[in-house]
Amino acid sequence: MVPLAVTAWAAALLVSFLPWAAGPLLGASVLGMTLVLGARCCRGGAVPVIAALSRAAPLVVVCCAAASAIAMSAAGAAPAREQAAAFAGHAVTAEVSVRSLPSLGADGRLWADADTIRLGPGEHPGPLRVPVRVGVAPDERSATLGPGTVLRFAAQVRGADPGERAAVVLFAQGPVAQLSRGGVVETSAGDVRAAFIARTQRLPEPGSELLPGLAVGDVRAVSADLDAAMKASGLSHLTAVSGSNLALVAAAAFGAVALCGGGRVLRIAVAALALAGFVVLVTPQPSVIRAAAMAGAAMTAVLLGRPRAGLSVLLLAVTVLLLADPRLAAAPGFALSAAATAGLLVLAPPLAAGLARLLPKPVALAIAVPLSAQLACGPILALFAVQQSLVSVPANLLAAPASPIATVLGLLACLAMPIPALADLFAAAAWLPSAWIAQTAVVTAGLPLATIEAPAGIGTALVVASLSAAVFWAIVPRRPLGRPWRGIVGGLLAVLLGTGVGWGLVVGPVALMQRPSDWALGICDVAQGDAALVRSAGRTMLIDTGPDPEPLRRCLADLGIDRLDVLVLTHFDHDHAGSSDALVGRVDVVLHGPVDTSAHQRQLDRLVRGGARAVPAAAGMTGRLGDAEWRVLWPRRDERVFPPGNDVGVVVEVAGGGVPRSLFLADLSAVSQGMLRRLAHPRHATVVKVAHHGSADQDPQLYAELDPALAVISVGADNDYGHPRAATLEMLRALRTPILRTDQRGTVLVGQGEDGLRVWTERPAPADTPAPTPAETARAP
Repeated sequence: MVPLAVTAWAAALLVSFLPWAAGPLLGASVLGMTLVLGARCCRGGAVPVIAALSRAAPLVVVCCAAASAIAMSAAGAAPAREQAAAFAGHAVTAEVSVRSLPSLGADGRLWADADTIRLGPGEHPGPLRVPVRVGVAPDERSATLGPGTVLRFAAQVRGADPGERAAVVLFAQGPVAQLSRGGVVETSAGDVRAAFIARTQRLPEPGSELLPGLAVGDVRAVSADLDAAMKASGLSHLTAVSGSNLALVAAAAFGAVALCGGGRVLRIAVAALALAGFVVLVTPQPSVIRAAAMAGAAMTAVLLGRPRAGLSVLLLAVTVLLLADPRLAAAPGFALSAAATAGLLVLAPPLAAGLARLLPKPVALAIAVPLSAQLACGPILALFAVQQSLVSVPANLLAAPASPIATVLGLLACLAMPIPALADLFAAAAWLPSAWIAQTAVVTAGLPLATIEAPAGIGTALVVASLSAAVFWAIVPRRPLGRPWRGIVGGLLAVLLGTGVGWGLVVGPVALMQRPSDWALGICDVAQGDAALVRSAGRTMLIDTGPDPEPLRRCLADLGIDRLDVLVLTHFDHDHAGSSDALVGRVDVVLHGPVDTSAHQRQLDRLVRGGARAVPAAAGMTGRLGDAEWRVLWPRRDERVFPPGNDVGVVVEVAGGGVPRSLFLADLSAVSQGMLRRLAHPRHATVVKVAHHGSADQDPQLYAELDPALAVISVGADNDYGHPRAATLEMLRALRTPILRTDQRGTVLVGQGEDGLRVWTERPAPADTPAPTPAETARAP
């Protein structure tokens, strides 16, 4: 099964990233089958090559057949995907069937996987069936949004990245019509999920945030702060429904039938029905599909009397799923799920045996289980994640035993929904283990050196794989190495250790020593969001928080900021205020834009409970920050022209006390920028934080009147919006204004020197960055 699974995964990856390769792959597979079958039929066994091909013929034929099937599947899906991709950059009308639970994105939208029913321009689009990724604004019906829901909306289309399962990404524009909630099964499952989530929200945080994820895989209630702690502690897998959850359901059903005296066939049939119901409840996401397929194969193995073929069952499940949907090969969740299961099957037994030489066997096994999963998943995580957890094993030792208890009690609460009192009892009981897991995540994530960071990519993955292999080799029982091998292994370990220590020094103390200490402005790199620091005479203001708490925490820690005198929340979009919970207890005054939802009010209430004073911002307000002065230029008090959102974002000007005159334009559009220009008459600004991450919706006359010496754009690399737009960059270059972007330069620090601005950036300029003109260089020394 190993060669077959490897062949299937390699073929699936190839056609996912290079769709045009489906034809050549099909031809090569057919040619390979022809050659080996010819060798099998040839009686020239004296020729070594022909003899080897003859012996390997059955395996090669099966592998080539799998590759052929995957190539044909990809080739069959290509025309529809190409038709959908042709709409990229255009406005369309879409009718889609949602097939996953939505999750809250960094832009404040709810994102879900879906399959299109109709897609095209105009009011009457033609039929087209392709997988897509859909982003819609949350509304009062979001609680029941889930698999089977049929939506119709106008959308802006963006092309998907290579390897994505989605053919295109749809950004809903305007109202979203919910045409149907699906069939009876999908509607019932959605109602049960919504009722369970509503019941858990009455319980105390943070346990109530995790409980829907532990029981039914719905993580919408998890705050950004808790989500960051779960990732830093290596516990985020507990809220992703996977093999352990399905194993619990299958075991419970299997055991219940056994207690009633049912035979093996009846036990397996009931367990299969229970699994099917659970998959519908939690939605068929990649890890759930993999776990369900493996559970089905495992039950078949039990039925046939071969219950110990664990690895073969996993490989069979992976192969079947890749044959059904080749693009699962590029899904990180699917790869991590398969790797973790393989680690438990292959690595855990020898690790437990090695640890048992020093520890009692139960303790050795308890440590070996999370350690094996960590060693198997670490290299995959390093391909796309910059953060690696160093506390994952102890955190899982503490938290993992509580997970099945919360899952079982949560499912019982779902089943008991017709009896509210009983459902409340089960939900309250499930809250206890959920709260334990949440507290474990928060405490372990806050430990020194809980995580390390390294650039995501193949290089880091190879280093992590080498370290994982070294840890495995050091623990498992083995024969002593000979003298030459001891030298080779010791040298490799020394190189890896030296590389790790050197990297830690470069990104740690050395990097800190390189940062200037007299900065006045700090634009934090928080991906697709805003977080700008202003400092004067030991006092600090933070303007917005960005979407993800971890980059914000890192920026504040790197710059030595422990407490904020003023926090400005320009508006409550997730990319500007999504990390506010990370600042609870660390803020004196919160200056905020209009509050339009109860969720936004709860954000403010949490900051107030932490000791902050909340003040609604309005044009004309002024204050001091150390020796600097700040004033609010926008929005007007009791603004009625614009609805809450981008156009009423708080615009702040800060100057004096060592701070260059700086204007922070939030996410204002060209229309609201024009009104700001006509009503507030902002003066010349030395530094301007460009509005809305450099979108094309700008007022050129405002920037011309500001005539900034430096423009900073806070934007995420490879974001879904195409920010910053070429038109905005050209406008700033026409004004001869130097531009610094956080996606290219990382965190940007600006200070006021005797001869002009002094600028430090976390990363050097990319090689393809246009060189500054002599005028730009003269204006911003």
